Amino acid sequence: MTEPRLIIPALGGLYARLNLPMETLLRLTAGVLLAVHGYGKITNPFGAVDMVQGLGFYPGVFWSPLLSATEFFGGIFLALGFLTRPAAFATSIILLVTIYAHGLAWGDGFMTVEKSILWVAITLYFAVRGANSWSVDAKIGRQF
Repeated sequence: MTEPRLIIPALGGLYARLNLPMETLLRLTAGVLLAVHGYGKITNPFGAVDMVQGLGFYPGVFWSPLLSATEFFGGIFLALGFLTRPAAFATSIILLVTIYAHGLAWGDGFMTVEKSILWVAITLYFAVRGANSWSVDAKIGRQF
């Protein structure tokens, strides 16, 4: 399969040079924002016990800290590009549950879940793609 021809071929070199930095910026941004979002949860890891039990995840004292750790540390790992695929996959699961909870279980509507849909598209991309050469995974020479 060949790539479509560029309308302005002179931009081909620019696109090629920007591919790695832009993919890294996307991973870094997603990871940092997930960690910032998870920070409030990690400082109170049992704060979501009732919420997770309300979604059917028992016992809440197990699932609430797991949710907190996944968002916070998964975001940090994603930003660093360390254990990128497992971190991105775990955060994808959390985001899919968020979409289910807000969109279906609680009926909050599309406006409530649209960010989570975008987030899960980004995290699933990195769950499949892994990190690039600008990552801790690349520096240690190992990927999951």
